[in-house]
Amino acid sequence: MELALVIVLVIIALGFDYTNGFHDAANAIATSVSTRALTPRVALAMAAVCNFVGALAGTEVAETVGKGIIAAPAGTHGLVIVIAALIGAITWNLITWYFGLPSSSTHALIGGLIGAGLASSSVVMWSGILDKVVIPMVLSPAIGFFGAFALMIAILWAFRRRNPGRTTRGFRMAQSLSAAAVALGHGLQDAQKTMGVIFLALLTTGHVDQNDGIPLWVKLSAATAISLGTYSGGWRIMRTLGRRIIHLDPARGFASEAVTATVLYVMAIGLHAPVSTTHTITSAVMGSGATKRLSAVRWGVAQNIVTAWVLTIPAAGVIAALCYWLVHLIFE
Repeated sequence: MELALVIVLVIIALGFDYTNGFHDAANAIATSVSTRALTPRVALAMAAVCNFVGALAGTEVAETVGKGIIAAPAGTHGLVIVIAALIGAITWNLITWYFGLPSSSTHALIGGLIGAGLASSSVVMWSGILDKVVIPMVLSPAIGFFGAFALMIAILWAFRRRNPGRTTRGFRMAQSLSAAAVALGHGLQDAQKTMGVIFLALLTTGHVDQNDGIPLWVKLSAATAISLGTYSGGWRIMRTLGRRIIHLDPARGFASEAVTATVLYVMAIGLHAPVSTTHTITSAVMGSGATKRLSAVRWGVAQNIVTAWVLTIPAAGVIAALCYWLVHLIFE
């Protein structure tokens, strides 16, 4: 029974990784597609490849998710908790995808782990959640907004006497690199979260030791799942992020992506913090757009997005808690 549950959990985890890919595909490429720097299919292919490479670039975030959120009990009970957490995260991802809201797959997963952990009376590591989740959750969108605002002001000043047409073409080309950088950071962040969940399951069943690294097969399967999900696209959210918040030009698209990529790398490699790519890029889009004029940003759409952000952890947690009680009755 335990081995069968491990297999089921790995399949569900990779399913979450796939939904993460198509849910968050917009993060890396919406701005480039909306400014016509890249065609949709070329952008998706590029994002899928960069997601795969980014997923194999480190394990810091995976270890934070696997060891720093909850202490799941050993054996079948631990597997049931992680399965419930994944179902909660997947359900919230699909709900927000259906309504075209760019919510955070990261926070859906963390909310699922917390909800299932509380429902099962497991140890929830609140100090780790505060340091590695809550503080970065607040900081990353703030840095994204003000960083993109400042970078765009610098761009406007530096290129104020340049030919507008030539400058636009230059930034459209530069967006190919900045979009690739965001996709690489997305793989570095989001694929590792699935690795962390699978590692947590292997840890509870004794297949790996606390001090072991992430197995290679876990890295490759998670990287593949998120890449396939990314290539399948996330058109509903892409429209929201690329067009409904503000009509972006190539320079503002580049500023948004450059700042987002920087935040993702610093948080993953420097702080080992699982931050939301969605929160960061959305805030950066708002920040760069606000340099045009504050009224250029459609704050009503932004308000709906922020509402989804606030609801994500508790909503995914509640769904995961309900799933725990159901799965608990079936398997235990």
